[in-house]
Amino acid sequence: MDTVLLSRIQFASTTIFHYFFVPVSIGLALIIAIMETMYVRKGNEEYKRMAQFWGKLFLINFAVGVVTGILQEFQFGMNWSDYSRFVGDVFGAPLAIEALLAFFLESTFIGIWIFGWDKVSKRIHLVSIWLVALGTMLSAFWILLANSFMQHPVGFALNNGRAEMNDIFALITNGQLLVEFPHTVLAAYATGAFLVTGISAYKLLKKQDVAFFRKSFEIAAIVGVISSFGVAVAGHAQAQYLVETQPMKMAASEALWGKSGDPAPWTVFANIDVNNQTNSNEVQVPYLLSFLSYSKFSGEVKGMLELQQEYEVAYGPGDYIPPVKTTFWSFRIMVAAGTLMMLFGVYAIYLMWRKKMDRPNKWFMRFMFWGLLLPPIANTAGWIMTEIGRQPWTVFGLMTTEDSVSPNITSGQVLFSVISFTAIYAILGAVLVGLFIKVIKKGPYAMDNEHGESHDPYNKEG
Repeated sequence: MDTVLLSRIQFASTTIFHYFFVPVSIGLALIIAIMETMYVRKGNEEYKRMAQFWGKLFLINFAVGVVTGILQEFQFGMNWSDYSRFVGDVFGAPLAIEALLAFFLESTFIGIWIFGWDKVSKRIHLVSIWLVALGTMLSAFWILLANSFMQHPVGFALNNGRAEMNDIFALITNGQLLVEFPHTVLAAYATGAFLVTGISAYKLLKKQDVAFFRKSFEIAAIVGVISSFGVAVAGHAQAQYLVETQPMKMAASEALWGKSGDPAPWTVFANIDVNNQTNSNEVQVPYLLSFLSYSKFSGEVKGMLELQQEYEVAYGPGDYIPPVKTTFWSFRIMVAAGTLMMLFGVYAIYLMWRKKMDRPNKWFMRFMFWGLLLPPIANTAGWIMTEIGRQPWTVFGLMTTEDSVSPNITSGQVLFSVISFTAIYAILGAVLVGLFIKVIKKGPYAMDNEHGESHDPYNKEG
């Protein structure tokens, strides 16, 4: 295995693992802030207890996320030094701002939130958790700004063989960022919401702390259904932007070799023959691809073979078609997971509206428990589609992945680090799961039980 492939495997594996935690932090921070807001407004101690219980899971997740994220930036210098030399002036600035501004904001006010209970006023304590939530969003903003430059480079000038920033406002208003940021943040809110509903569903099935977890379920379900539909709307806008800026990625996500025809159907399933550049056994929905691309039920979408010829004229000889099967199926996995999230969320709201949460359907609660896996699946599939679909480019139209790798590292060195980091990350993942299980088993009234206080005064079944 060559150095380029191993470096890509390492970056993909560490990024996917790190990205399990980032959306959870963003989503849980919002839900905890909502719960504490309800506590301050209503004076009900149960909402305070909710914020504290789910806050424990947030802090565990945040700590592991920080550890796994440290490695990400080091890889640019270790494995991708040619890339860093070429775009470091542009790419480095948002990463530095993220660390100095957003991460410090999160860290400072997390400290106030942890140690400030009963030491600062309720309103100041509430402001601290909202600033933590804001900090998580700002972190996402600056990271996605850097990624958006890779997808659609703007605000730079080539000077002495390097890309140098000359317009930070162009970076901040990059069209790719404007569609990618809401899609990613809303997906993070859904991730946090489905984690809360999944854990709450498990506790409700066990009839443990029923009133507490019923209320937690209801709050998270509202956040989950709103954010899930928001993800779909933002994803639609992102798909339309792809048609303009990265049509090859859009064509690969549809396994579209030739022109789509007008109107363009959306392919649900296909047997893809990459060698012969054909598909068979296609199952299609008429008109849908045109609607996804242009918000109308007409319009043709270019295929990969036509785009390959255009790219050869623009960028020179080369293979500009990305891994089609990976791009095609990752997109469909993302869509399927997102659709299930919307359906689960709508049914949960229906149960709340009909006041049937007192005796929820056991099968539905089992689905909701396993439904906590849907957002990580969708997030991972979406990231794979976004990054694999851009290949062979690291920075679209400017630098290929093959030209980005460090010239002086060996495949053996990278392989050793891949194995080492995978083992370390597996241990971290096991530690996180173990801590989560420990906190969840103890439940929200563990401190009360230790002091001999009453158990869940709002729970008639407890």
